[in-house]
Amino acid sequence: MIYLLCIPILLIVLWWLGARAPNRPFGGNSNPALVSMSGELLLKVKKAEETRDAEGRLQQIKFEDLLNGLQSDDERKAFWINIYNAWFQILAARDKKAKPAIFREKLIPIAGQRFSLDDIEHGILRKYRLKLALGYLPMFYPASLIKRLSVSAIDFRIHFALNCGAVSCPPIAFYTADAIQQQLELATDSFITTDITIDEEEKIISISKLMLWFRGDFGGCKGIRKMLTKYLQKDLTIYTIRYKDYHWDSKLNNFSDQS
Repeated sequence: MIYLLCIPILLIVLWWLGARAPNRPFGGNSNPALVSMSGELLLKVKKAEETRDAEGRLQQIKFEDLLNGLQSDDERKAFWINIYNAWFQILAARDKKAKPAIFREKLIPIAGQRFSLDDIEHGILRKYRLKLALGYLPMFYPASLIKRLSVSAIDFRIHFALNCGAVSCPPIAFYTADAIQQQLELATDSFITTDITIDEEEKIISISKLMLWFRGDFGGCKGIRKMLTKYLQKDLTIYTIRYKDYHWDSKLNNFSDQS
């Protein structure tokens, strides 16, 4: 009986240990070439050029150089958003991968390691959040390399930057470390103002299911309403929020006009 009682306690302890902040390198120097390399890969994808040379250069990076070269969250977000968007297109168009394998399989070679799209999105960019927990729970004991590469704080705006090849996805843009704050603001503002529909008569605002699936990233229901108020410049106190169906029909090469 005592043994059975200890199991949930042990699981909770392991979960807590897995959610702890990772050890990060100190005193390193950022390497702008890393983000540039991710952008070059994405540019080749946009131009429908052969990408294997660019893939090879990213694969040959030493892991410690990748870890030390992306010192800030801005650098990590710019690098991994570009990588995610480039590799989804490569896996879908060239390698003919489909969901769920396209997200789950570790098909992306970077710095001597292999990553999945889920590793990049939910592990690195969402600070090792469980994929199906609405943004409220960490992964159960995530891999050490994912924790070491991850951002230090979740930024809900990444959901308006990542493109998974569906009609309802936001368009693809090119991100740089020095301008990513403005770029994410532009991506968020553009998505919010063009995707949302408002029924003034019924006082209903219909928004993307992205905000339901990752509700915790947005600060819950209150956070979503606060965000909508900011970007729509509108008092939404009396409005009911509903979530629109997500259209999964394929739409590859959906690059932003600003990219």
